[in-house]
Amino acid sequence: MAERLVASVRSSDTVSRQGGDEFVILLSTIAQAEDAALGANKILIALGRSHHVEQHDLQITVSVGIGIYPDDGTDAETLVKNADIAMLNAKDSGRNNYQFFKPEMNEHALERQSLESDLRHALDRREFMLHYQPKMDLATRAITGAEALIRWRQPGRELVLPETFIPIAERCGYIVPIGQWVLREACRQTQSWLDAKLTPMPVAINVSAVELRSKGFVQGVHAILRETGVDPRFLEFELTETAITQNPKSTIVVLQALKDMGVQLTLDDFGTGFSSLSYLKGFPLDALKIDKSFVRGLCTNAGDSNIVSAVISMGRSFGLRVIAEGVETREQFLELKAQRCAEGQGYYFQRPVAASEFAQLLESDLSTTVLA
Repeated sequence: MAERLVASVRSSDTVSRQGGDEFVILLSTIAQAEDAALGANKILIALGRSHHVEQHDLQITVSVGIGIYPDDGTDAETLVKNADIAMLNAKDSGRNNYQFFKPEMNEHALERQSLESDLRHALDRREFMLHYQPKMDLATRAITGAEALIRWRQPGRELVLPETFIPIAERCGYIVPIGQWVLREACRQTQSWLDAKLTPMPVAINVSAVELRSKGFVQGVHAILRETGVDPRFLEFELTETAITQNPKSTIVVLQALKDMGVQLTLDDFGTGFSSLSYLKGFPLDALKIDKSFVRGLCTNAGDSNIVSAVISMGRSFGLRVIAEGVETREQFLELKAQRCAEGQGYYFQRPVAASEFAQLLESDLSTTVLA
C-alpha cells in the first residue's frame, strides 16, 4: 500500500504511515482545493487495483479525508484532526471515496464521541431493550416468528435506533458484548413465552460479521441456549451477505456447527451485495430475506418486481423459505402473495413493539385485526 501511495503522488509530497492502516499525505504545493481532490481520486484508483498476494487477488478499499490549510487549521495537529474527521465521514458515506472537511462534521464527530463514551456504560446501566416485529405467513395470515431488534434508551432521551449506534459499536469493539446481551435476552424472552404456553415460534436476531468471526462464538451460543433452556429450533440468526462471505471457508464451519446445533439460519438483505448462487448452494441456510429496497418498488418499478420474482423462484428451487421485509402497503402484500412469497414482515402488519405488547399480539388473532 505504501509503495502505491508513494507512486501516486509527486516527489514534493510527503507520505507517512500514521499507524495501523492509516496513512497521512502532505500535499505541500497545491494551487487550489480542487487539486487535492484530483490527488485523492488518483489515490483511490491506484489503491483500488487488485493486489496479488500468494496466489490471491485482494480488493482493497480506501477512505480519504481532506483538510485544507489554512481554512481547516493553521497547525499540523488541527489539520490532521480535521482530515481524520473527514475520513470517518467518508467511511460513513459508503467507503472508497474522499470527503473534504466541513465544520458541521465536527459537530457530528462530537456527537459520535459522546455516543461512544455513553456506549461504554450502556450495558452496565441496563439501558438496552429489545423490541419484536412479527413475521407473517402471507397465505394463512398467522404469525410465524419474530425478529428481535435492539433499542437503546438513554436517560432523558428518546430511543436510539440501531442504525445510529451499531456502526459505532462495531468500530469500537463493543459489538460482541452487545451481541451476547441480545442473544441472552432474546432467548430468555422466547423461553418466557413458551412457558406461558403462547404460540411457539422462532425468534431471529441479527449477527454481524465481527460476532461471527469472534473467538468462541459457537460455544457462547451453546452456553446461552443451555443457560436459558431454549430449544435451538426456536432461535434464528439473520446474517448479511457481507458477514458470510468474509473468510467463507471458516464461516461455513461456524454456520454448519450452528446448523448441527439446531439453530435456523437466514440470509438477510439478499440481493444488495455481491449475490451469488454459490452462497445458496454452499452455505447451510434455511431462508432468504428480500431486502426492503426491492419491496419498496415492487408495485411501481418493473426492475424491482422482476428481482423480487426471481428471488422467490430461486428460494423455492433451493428449498428455502423466502421472507419479504419492509412490507408497508396492502398492494405490496397482495403482490407478494400473488407471487407465492412465503412470509412478510413490515409496518403494514405491525411495527416493532416491546415484549409485553408482542405477547398480547400472540394472545390475540393478529390476522383479523391487521389484514381484515
